[in-house]
Amino acid sequence: MLTLTRTIGETIRIGDDIEVHVVEVRGNTVRLGFKAPREVSIHREEVYEQIAAARRLAARVAADAVGALTAALGGTRASAAGTQAVAATSDTAARSSA
Repeated sequence: MLTLTRTIGETIRIGDDIEVHVVEVRGNTVRLGFKAPREVSIHREEVYEQIAAARRLAARVAADAVGALTAALGGTRASAAGTQAVAATSDTAARSSA
């Protein structure tokens, strides 16, 4: 970890596109300002952890939903692969006859 000392009004640059400004220091609290491209996400650690937890939950729910749908349709992953193989064969035959 790189540790830097800055005072109010000074800036730290990260690459060409990101600036971190020291806005205020009050006791043990430091206020920082960030300038970065819109596609760069900037979050406090506790917010980032909540986002990561929500993504993990969404991935689990999606996997559970796929499993439930597959079971409800009476299929398995193997039969889904077989369906794809039949579709590919049909597509090849259609191109050959054209």
